[in-house]
Amino acid sequence: MNSRYRLAVTTVSAVVALFPVSAIAQTTDAAQSMPLRTPDGQPDISGIFTFRTLTPLQRPSGLEGRETLSGEEAAEFEHAERTRLNRDLFDPESGARSAGYQPRAEGGVLSYNEFWYERGVELTSDKRTALIIDPPHGRIPALTETAAAQRAQDRAHREMHRYDSYENRSLFDRCIMGFNSGPPMTSGAYNNNVLILQSPGFVTIVNEMVHNARIIPVDGPDHVDLPLYAGSSRGHFEGDTFVVETTNFRGGQSRGSGPNMHLVERFTRIDPDTVAYEFTITDDTVYTRPWTVMMPFRRTDGPLFEYACHEGNIGMHGILAGARVQEAQGIPLRP
Repeated sequence: MNSRYRLAVTTVSAVVALFPVSAIAQTTDAAQSMPLRTPDGQPDISGIFTFRTLTPLQRPSGLEGRETLSGEEAAEFEHAERTRLNRDLFDPESGARSAGYQPRAEGGVLSYNEFWYERGVELTSDKRTALIIDPPHGRIPALTETAAAQRAQDRAHREMHRYDSYENRSLFDRCIMGFNSGPPMTSGAYNNNVLILQSPGFVTIVNEMVHNARIIPVDGPDHVDLPLYAGSSRGHFEGDTFVVETTNFRGGQSRGSGPNMHLVERFTRIDPDTVAYEFTITDDTVYTRPWTVMMPFRRTDGPLFEYACHEGNIGMHGILAGARVQEAQGIPLRP
């Protein structure tokens, strides 16, 4: 797992409720009175934000049919999740499990304690049970038959050959792409911070995770006809919303579907400290229907910190070197 030393720990404040997209224009008087424009007259979505939250991407099966929770239910859910995810409560010696970690006897290791994590501690302020707002059941749509078969084949190959070469490791293991920086961005265990910069003709999105950066032309030229891990992004404003369309993916990016993915992201300032972030993924070669996520970007103190992935990528060396030692000793490699 990749991480970096956090020099400061900020208290998580309550998340400002996200408005449905159709109602975002109906902002409060306070929001209307704030400076909403950049010097060149564009809606101002700039700043340093965090998108950490305990609201899961997909609605848990135990909350099927529940779009939101009451205050008491939300408090119970948050407490249960903080306990389940807390690595300080994991005991690899006795085999007590937390968040699905294996006991040491089964090869489990505790790479980091809870200090290193900056996952959310609360649900979004509207107490939603999923960040996915469409489909209404709050879960990623089913895969097409072809995509499901291909993923099963890829998974089997990966489990058989994951220790053969660095080329068989994920883009996250190889420090090429972050697991939460996208595009699209999704809340993860740490480094849920993003810097948005605006200049005439461009919006730049810099993620703390792996220092992923996108320089997005506004009303600029056509998309680059070249497969890229982060795709080719072009932006435009629709009223007070910055809309980014991204195509020409190479495949393998976080929360991505494949090279045919069409991603639409929307950024809308809804108050001085909050930007509503929404994205829709469309890829009929992978999913049976499009799906949409909405989550808050909350202003946070900067700056972004260095993300030293693998501290020189020695982690990759250790993974493969360890596998070679086990092979020489005749020890079966674990998937």
